[in-house]
Amino acid sequence: MTEPQIYKGLAGVTADTTAISKVNPESNSLLYRGYPVQELAAAVNFEDVAWLLWHGELPTEAEAREFHSAERSARTLADNVRAAIDLLPLSCHPMDVSRTAVSVIGANHPKAEDSSPEAELEKAVELFAAFPAVVAYDQRRRRGLEPVEPRDDLDYSANFLWMTFGEEAAPEVVEAFNISMILYAEHSFNASTFTARVITSTLADLHSAVTGAIGALKGPLHGGANEAVMHTFEEIGIREEESAEEATARAKAWMDEALAQKKKIMGFGHRVYKNGDSRVPTMKAALDGMIEHYGRPEILGLYEGLETAMQEAKGIKPNLDYPGGPVYHLMGFDTEMFTPLFIAARITGWTAHVMEQRAANSLIRPLAAYNGPEERHLS
Repeated sequence: MTEPQIYKGLAGVTADTTAISKVNPESNSLLYRGYPVQELAAAVNFEDVAWLLWHGELPTEAEAREFHSAERSARTLADNVRAAIDLLPLSCHPMDVSRTAVSVIGANHPKAEDSSPEAELEKAVELFAAFPAVVAYDQRRRRGLEPVEPRDDLDYSANFLWMTFGEEAAPEVVEAFNISMILYAEHSFNASTFTARVITSTLADLHSAVTGAIGALKGPLHGGANEAVMHTFEEIGIREEESAEEATARAKAWMDEALAQKKKIMGFGHRVYKNGDSRVPTMKAALDGMIEHYGRPEILGLYEGLETAMQEAKGIKPNLDYPGGPVYHLMGFDTEMFTPLFIAARITGWTAHVMEQRAANSLIRPLAAYNGPEERHLS
């Protein structure tokens, strides 16, 4: 009997087709519906990208106005969602809060069991609109602060920052946040997206699929690298009074020692990109802007010291999480909130995949090669 070929982790297996995104090997660019993501980040807002991922084309002016109105009307958390969050201990990770909140939001929805394309899109839009309030509410409760209500005169990114910090962010901060959301929005059949598609293939509802995707993202082999980057910075020591050159020297020395001890350093390398993550230059430019805005050269020093040392020792380039973590840190987000910020962005990609899977569904049910005991009996 021929032994089946095993593809551990489904490595190299093409499971299905998708029209949502791909990495173009010729240009090393991540494409959303054909558009290089760096071009989108430079030209449009996150709401336009959400529309693009869901519909396949950028919105017309009329479509954008209608979408903005729908999104802004759905930003407030229901009382029972806030109550569910309040029941969770402050000691739990914000990813646990995110998972629970999405589940309650789904249970609330009057069309929870309606899987028509119209209902799925409505649920996607409303989840996209409400989730920033989950992140903002959780960060503020952990700091002992009262919640800040959303505003319908601000765009998605400006409102997100308003609800989290209780003040209007500077335009350059809003723009950097908008860029980060676009860059994190979608990335083909990664672990959490594939989880969402597997759940959808059973004909489960959209919120169940997103809740499962959050569970997959919680695992450190998939999510959390942007948090880990800041933990590295904190281990080295963030000294605001320090020059960039001093911070660079300390970071390089730390990296040399860490590599000598064979420590795993998060924020470098990527399974898909072989010539460097194409999203990094755009996010690094946003980080440079935030460093200048906040007057924090020591962050640049730490960043460049680690990057240089890793390049010299291993030839490994940073991935998106490496500049992403420091950007969120400078804005004032607690480190544990970084992966929920990833969720806020990736809800767009996940729900696009849910709808694509639903449109041409086949139950995802791979085989397994059994390697246990042969048949045996109790007597």
